[in-house]
Amino acid sequence: MLLGIIAGLATCALWGLTFVAPRAVAPFTAWDLTIARYGIFGLACLLLTLDRRFRPTGFAPSRLLTGLLLGGTGYVGYFVSAAFAVQLAGAAIPPITIGTMPVFLAIVANVRDRSAPWQALALPLMLIAVGVAMVNVVTISAADISDTASIMLGILASSVALAIWIAYGLANAAVMRSDDAPDGLRWTGLQGIGAAIGSLLLLPLASFRLADTASAFEFFRFIGWALLMGLAGSWFATWCWVVASRRLPLALSAQLIVAETVFGLAYGFMFEGRLPSSAEAIGAALQCAGVCAAIAAFSKPRTLAQSPQIS
Repeated sequence: MLLGIIAGLATCALWGLTFVAPRAVAPFTAWDLTIARYGIFGLACLLLTLDRRFRPTGFAPSRLLTGLLLGGTGYVGYFVSAAFAVQLAGAAIPPITIGTMPVFLAIVANVRDRSAPWQALALPLMLIAVGVAMVNVVTISAADISDTASIMLGILASSVALAIWIAYGLANAAVMRSDDAPDGLRWTGLQGIGAAIGSLLLLPLASFRLADTASAFEFFRFIGWALLMGLAGSWFATWCWVVASRRLPLALSAQLIVAETVFGLAYGFMFEGRLPSSAEAIGAALQCAGVCAAIAAFSKPRTLAQSPQIS
């Protein structure tokens, strides 16, 4: 289990870069970064297939399609939504909103497995709701009137990213915890190819003119971020998450993703060169407390279920 937890935390540290990368590559756009990132991800996966250990062979047609869709829709859709959320709403709102995903996934797992009494979830859900609301309300109220519409669109984009993340988490966990779960390296490669295919559909939205008008520093900075997000933030992070999904129950692996919020907030504030406001700090703390309470709620019933009195 320890290896699974380490793999999950490593994934979150790399995925947290999503909340700063779109702003770090300006004047290049989120579309440009999406195309480059997942093009690199897919190309790396294709090159690795020169070694038979990485080839996505032996998959049933339905599972092959699932892997491609997880890569194409899950990765590309999530990153585009999160990228625009960051650009529209700033450093705090997107990671806080998307950070509610662990509890939503855990609730779905609880509906399926009945691993915790519902009344035990009241406190975690209340803490998380208050934390998210505090950051959103304070940010909107402090913004200029002209910025309010942008922030609201950012919240909407964050919600879309959240929905995509939940769907991806459920589908990926179902595959990796099945009796005939695929090899992690091959499953990662299949998703990478799907992500590359999805990114190719965005080519008409690319800013090709920037290749000539951007400065050399801006161009090489963009390439550096694209390589970082494509190789570390996509291929290696996906493989780490596959390891975590295989070794940890969904109710626990879902809770680990709160670390993505923490990393995302830290990266965002570092990029902006500031400390969080009191509302942002309290909101993030409430959310973390809520997720910790949820972990406790889901852990206790499993322990009791293993005792001789219950069995």
